[in-house]
Amino acid sequence: MTDERLNRRSFLRKTALAGGASAGVLAAPAVLAQAPLVMKMQTSWGASNIWQEFAQDYADRVEAMSGGRLKVDVLPAGAVVSAFQVMDAVHDGVLDSAHSVCAYWYGKSKAASLFGTGPVFGASSPAMLGWFYEGGGAELYRELTQDQLGLNVVGFLGFPMFAQPFGWFKGEVGTVADLQGFKYRTVGLAADLLQSMGLSVAQLPGGEIVPAMERGVIDAFEFNNPSSDKDFGAQDVAKNYYLSSYHQAAEQFEFLFNRDFFEDLDPDLQAILKYGVEASATANTNKAMRRYSADLKWLQDEAGVTVRRTSSDILDGQIKAWSAILPELETDPMFKKITDSQRAWAEQVAFYELMNAPDYAKAYEHFFPGKLAL
Repeated sequence: MTDERLNRRSFLRKTALAGGASAGVLAAPAVLAQAPLVMKMQTSWGASNIWQEFAQDYADRVEAMSGGRLKVDVLPAGAVVSAFQVMDAVHDGVLDSAHSVCAYWYGKSKAASLFGTGPVFGASSPAMLGWFYEGGGAELYRELTQDQLGLNVVGFLGFPMFAQPFGWFKGEVGTVADLQGFKYRTVGLAADLLQSMGLSVAQLPGGEIVPAMERGVIDAFEFNNPSSDKDFGAQDVAKNYYLSSYHQAAEQFEFLFNRDFFEDLDPDLQAILKYGVEASATANTNKAMRRYSADLKWLQDEAGVTVRRTSSDILDGQIKAWSAILPELETDPMFKKITDSQRAWAEQVAFYELMNAPDYAKAYEHFFPGKLAL
């Protein structure tokens, strides 16, 4: 299978040369040499999830920028492997690429979760995406995946996600004490965080969340955003939705490529795959703003969901819990190398970001009084 993939480009080139050499004899149409290279990309999302649309947004841009030379076959979770197995499938060459999040291969190294689902040092998701590209994060990602874990992959991060809601509960929760004993779904280092706060955590793919809630395997959960939650049917199993949380406040999509596949491409196609991530980040952000806000309104107005901000007591508890669990996690030298880099970046960049940002809530309250008092 690997040899077949490695020789795919050379086969296409030989086909093109053969077509040119025989053109005078057989008058073979030039289009035979222009067959697109098909890249098989599986996501970690269900077919109806908005994130599957986000992956298709990327594929559409890659195809357009390549002039049709590269076609992306976007498959949903489970089409080839399960949602949590895409890293292994890309490493093995079973998939050419994947659209996922780093927390889903957290079982290989807890440091994986730092690329999106890690401690919040005060910097926003866009700021932490900046760390990946401008603060040394990309090289640390390469060092972790290729040098330390020996994974045959190339990866990029895109779409700085909005901070994830604390999630869905059957009743009200106002303090850390209220959370004790909850069976809660999350992933990555958020599991370590919330276990330290007294919750029992199950790490489940998105498509398994609501069935697990219905069976009583879990009794509270988070996934990511109002649109995905609505599509899962979260409103059918819980009616209390808490926005604002530090458990996953700065995550991004992970775009994975089999290293042999990627490096065998012509340089311009490599560039299109890489910079297509940046292009899709803008498209995904714009779509998320419209859809997430509209679906949150639908959950409130049509589905009878009570939307609240997570209490200060719980938010304060999360920050303290991050501080409490980090010393043990940072006994892993690679983990500490990454968090040291992130701290230094956040101290510099978040200072500017926070000092410069006006109080948007004050302006919103002026023009739309009373709406934030949920």
